[in-house]
Amino acid sequence: MNTCVLLVCFAFSSLASCTALKRNEKPIIGVLAQEVRTPQPQKASYIAASYVKFLEAAGARVVPVMINQTLEEYKKLFNSINGILYPGGGVSIVSSGYANVARIFYKLAIEATSRGDYFPVWGTCLGFEELTYLTSGEMLLSRTNTSGVALPLVFTNESRESRLFKEFPADVLNALASEPITENSHNFSLTLKRYNRNKDLRKFYKVLTTNSDGKTEFVSTMEAYDFPIYGTQWHPEKNAYEWTRPYIPHSPSAVRTTFFMGEFFVNEARKNLHKFDDEEAEKRSLIYNYNPVYTGIKSAFEQLYFF
Repeated sequence: MNTCVLLVCFAFSSLASCTALKRNEKPIIGVLAQEVRTPQPQKASYIAASYVKFLEAAGARVVPVMINQTLEEYKKLFNSINGILYPGGGVSIVSSGYANVARIFYKLAIEATSRGDYFPVWGTCLGFEELTYLTSGEMLLSRTNTSGVALPLVFTNESRESRLFKEFPADVLNALASEPITENSHNFSLTLKRYNRNKDLRKFYKVLTTNSDGKTEFVSTMEAYDFPIYGTQWHPEKNAYEWTRPYIPHSPSAVRTTFFMGEFFVNEARKNLHKFDDEEAEKRSLIYNYNPVYTGIKSAFEQLYFF
């Protein structure tokens, strides 16, 4: 495999200097599974296929991160993959299997990046909410009227030099700011007021965008100051890959947003050099070992992977 050497200067206080890294042209990203409401044989947990497509379209392969494994298994997997995505869903961010695994990988990611081993984490919707809990140690969410609505983003001043948005084309940023192309499917949000009152969140995350349900202003996009950790309360993956709900936007600008968001995170994963012990172990772990099931007739998701 041909690789180029990049000089990556981390703007992170935890990393003191610029570090030469080989670029990983075969990134593998974990996607966290979560419990189904009514478990059945071979259907105890699931991952929505749209998250897999979201990453694959940007040049990554995907490994499902199963719930209810041992700590040693998670540590081994952490050292084999190049990033992790916490998807949206409907389980507890405190006591579920999803929450337990998210906590383990969050801690491992913080420890790794602090010693110069760049490991990105992405949270979408429930994953965003999970990140707020893991960072603050508190349940800080407030009920909002934000289920099934597409909104334009309100960019903050800090978004201009953010890692996430600073390389986006101007027309995509203009569309995000002026068109309702970010789909929201959440009943709870981190209000801007609660963010501002919590020192742990303020110290850890910069707010890149906000939104409002007409009464309450809430954080809709954030990134960590000192770590490659990102969260969107909205769903960038749905615009291109989910069709079951009329409020999901599918305009050209909406679909381009999907791909630029996915490309950003996959490029973050390219900075990580973890790998599996051997090719056979890698092949056995990939999502290709499972078949997605069409569930669009009765589900909010077009396709699900069951485990």
